Amino acid sequence: MNQGFASRARRHASFMIGSVLTLLLAAAALLSLVWQPWPPGEIDIPNKLAPPSAAHWLGTDSLGRDLASQLLVGAQNSIVVGVVAVGIGLVLGVALGCVAAASAARGRGLLDELIMRASDFTFAFPALLSAIMLTAIYGPGLLMSIVAIGIFNIPVFARIARTSAGAVWARDFVTAARAAGKGNFAITLDHVLPNIASPLIVQATISFATAILAEAALSYLGLGTQPPQPSWGRMLNDAQAQMFQAPLLALWPGAAIMLSVLGLNLMGDGLRDLWDPRLARQR
Repeated sequence: MNQGFASRARRHASFMIGSVLTLLLAAAALLSLVWQPWPPGEIDIPNKLAPPSAAHWLGTDSLGRDLASQLLVGAQNSIVVGVVAVGIGLVLGVALGCVAAASAARGRGLLDELIMRASDFTFAFPALLSAIMLTAIYGPGLLMSIVAIGIFNIPVFARIARTSAGAVWARDFVTAARAAGKGNFAITLDHVLPNIASPLIVQATISFATAILAEAALSYLGLGTQPPQPSWGRMLNDAQAQMFQAPLLALWPGAAIMLSVLGLNLMGDGLRDLWDPRLARQR
């Protein structure tokens, strides 16, 4: 990151706000690995539905479990699902997109067409539908959520990589590399990937936010993280029965999901603006 980029980043309100919120999410997950106010699964019936206090900062749920501890540990699940699911989509999707672009550049459009049509077919199965199908076969759990969200991300990254890489393959420096005898794989590693990294990173941050939201939705439906492991989505589900008696039960996990998704989206939008050459010249 050069000084010009860092200077523009500090002046970009959307990027800075998003970065702060994203760092708070990461900090909560890291903190929960070494410290929690209370064991998140500890049941304390006499203190159920307790309001926020010095002992329980955010109160307790219907079983007397500490809400602050559950939120901190729940951040771990969100990070794990986001990183692994986006990683699956990024690695496989970029590989397929680059193969399709290289095939089209060589005048072999059949492989390009097959990959893109397979991507269209995968889009017909959203993450929630894929998760329902997988859990019907293998049973609910965090792993099935990750697999379903990861599969949904593959065509997203494949399309972006195909479009961006196709433009790079038409550049003069790639033509020169081909004339020098470089193969498709070497050109992709040396010239294509470095030039398409920016849009892929931006999409990764946005897909990360989508993955957190999808995991929360799956856990809310009982298809994601299973008890006793805390999850923001399942906390929302548990809060339904006490919505009018203890509305804070739904407020805390809902706010955690909203701020995490908002932060990642703002950071992604900021990165897109900062890496846009036209906008960079104006700032």
